[in-house]
Amino acid sequence: QVRLVESGGGEVQAGGSLRLSCAASQSIFRIPAMGWYRQAPGKERELVATTITGGSTNYADSVKGRFTISRDNAKNTVYLQMDSLKPEDTAVYYCKARKDSLDYWGKGTLVTVSS
Repeated sequence: QVRLVESGGGEVQAGGSLRLSCAASQSIFRIPAMGWYRQAPGKERELVATTITGGSTNYADSVKGRFTISRDNAKNTVYLQMDSLKPEDTAVYYCKARKDSLDYWGKGTLVTVSS
């Protein structure tokens, strides 16, 4: 089982930046895929960014060029650097790990972007 704990959320003005962290309970070197998802009020959860062992990354079109996902295997942590934030980025952000065909989710961290 993989336990995930997100942190780094908060309130920021439009144009600002935040860095989210996702700390895993085990070595992320052994977790093939990890990613960030978000869910805004009244909307479905959507993919934000994913990273695969080996360095491959994937981003939603809405965040390309503004968000960067990275992983630090030594710290068992995945990050999401969010720049040029927009009010429409307001959501609860969740970390997900996929290992052995199972998905594990954190409890989420709230990001609020004010205009």
